[in-house]
Amino acid sequence: MAVKKYKPVTPSLRGMTGHTFEEITKSKPERSLVIPKKRTSGRNMHGRITVRHRGGGHRRHIRQVDFKRNKHGIPARVAAIEYDPNRTARLALLHYVDGEKRYIIAPLDLRVGDTVESGPNTEIRPGNSLPINKIPVGTLIHNIELKEGRGGQLVRAAGGSAQLLAKEGDYAQVRLPSGEVRLIRQTCYATIGQVGNLDNSNIKLGKAGRKRNMGIRPTVRGSAMSPRDHPHGGGEGRQPIGLPGPKSPWGKPTLGKKTRRNKATEKYIVRHRRKKRR
Repeated sequence: MAVKKYKPVTPSLRGMTGHTFEEITKSKPERSLVIPKKRTSGRNMHGRITVRHRGGGHRRHIRQVDFKRNKHGIPARVAAIEYDPNRTARLALLHYVDGEKRYIIAPLDLRVGDTVESGPNTEIRPGNSLPINKIPVGTLIHNIELKEGRGGQLVRAAGGSAQLLAKEGDYAQVRLPSGEVRLIRQTCYATIGQVGNLDNSNIKLGKAGRKRNMGIRPTVRGSAMSPRDHPHGGGEGRQPIGLPGPKSPWGKPTLGKKTRRNKATEKYIVRHRRKKRR
């Protein structure tokens, strides 16, 4: 996929780039695999904002993506490569030989007319899904399960790929895109290949309006607020925040404060994505 530049007829178009969509083969989604998306604008059931900077944006529909790949031994033909507004990766529409249709995340080099399959006896080829114990060491994988049967939870964004490093006992070592090396059970399924749409990271929005179309509202600096709205606020003109370290709007330390507390999965991390200080 290539990146297109716009003719700078306005100041906002000068630095803007966009997708060419040359890999897209179908303009409208499969109606049987689409459901409406209810938008909450970051509010909970009581109407209070729990996630800031959310609201507005273009209307979307949810594509029901098959992350489990549980139709084992049944081949499917890639009927189309489609755009999904809810994720950075592209989707591949599969037509199974038994008549069922499903969406999967489109890996790199998957083309219309290709055949994909899932199961323990499947060939090592982009788009095929196998248990990790059947995948050779060194293979690039994506859509990786953390718990058997739950469906892929890791490495699903555009251009992402993990590498299978080693196998020992019931677990395999997988290096994630962040650089973290993690233990994952060998019975969990993963999909062969790298996620497509590699140039997504090269896209420049160019203007604030494109961010609003994505449903993201403006963010205001804490130092520009009043003291009652933010710990950094107050004072006449620009001045330091007057604190030992920056804080969130709710008074919690931020920007460098470690927030990971998941001790249940800490034992499965072989190497952290950030090197621990000695």
